[in-house]
Amino acid sequence: MPSDVTLPYNGLTLDRGPRTDADWLAGALDDGQILAFWQDRCLVAGGRPVSLPHTDREVVFLGAAQAGVFATDLSDLDAEAAVREAGADAAVDIRGLFGDLDRQEAATLAYARGMLHWARNQRFCGACGGRTAAEQAGHLRRCQDCAKLHFPRIEPAVIMLVESPDRRRCLLAKHRGATSYSTLAGFVEIGESLEDAVRRELNEEAGVRVRDVGYQASQAWPFPSGLMIGFRALAATDDVTVDHDELTEARWFTRDEVRALGDGRPDSIESYLVETWLGEG
Repeated sequence: MPSDVTLPYNGLTLDRGPRTDADWLAGALDDGQILAFWQDRCLVAGGRPVSLPHTDREVVFLGAAQAGVFATDLSDLDAEAAVREAGADAAVDIRGLFGDLDRQEAATLAYARGMLHWARNQRFCGACGGRTAAEQAGHLRRCQDCAKLHFPRIEPAVIMLVESPDRRRCLLAKHRGATSYSTLAGFVEIGESLEDAVRRELNEEAGVRVRDVGYQASQAWPFPSGLMIGFRALAATDDVTVDHDELTEARWFTRDEVRALGDGRPDSIESYLVETWLGEG
């Protein structure tokens, strides 16, 4: 991956700062920005993310630029009450805002969404069922009964552009419930490397065996807690046999056929993988 390429949601420049300095955080909160979310959606007014002037709610510290940047979750309210409390017009999916955000705004909002999703779903301890409480500015939750520490989880997934043996075509598939073609992807399982995950997913879902698996790039994907790791792989044969579980169809596409499909998902690493391949022929 060229060093001057930064994928969407990557390259966040916020200083993640002193999460354990309570005095510093209190001062930063007084002067900072507090982004408001509801059920994983960003609260907006006039098409722009809302920043609360203050709040007594639990907040997560995201980092500091000229001032501290925090996020808070209004998901305990119904939708109308959350919009009203935030002085917003609506609650909007971040990916729907992507085209109107600069790179840093998109990365910040995605980070906030992922952290708040984790905090909302880690209110109880998985070991004993006790309630958890936030520490370290929202980046750690401690069980109030057994003292177990819970940290934000990252779920790595591989995504791959697979070339045919002659390198003139790539493999695209329709996932169950989808109407368009896309590259293949899947979560990494315990006990396997990233390259092993690429090979397993392709064989399980499309009956494709590959060689020459090579890393291309990675992308922060906090929707809610993913890390997408992009690969290029070369198929050993042209054989394709879909599982009809995850996939309903998979086949080889020429570059002209891929171009005819359109742009796909501009904020996803998938776009980078496909566009890079298209540029080679």
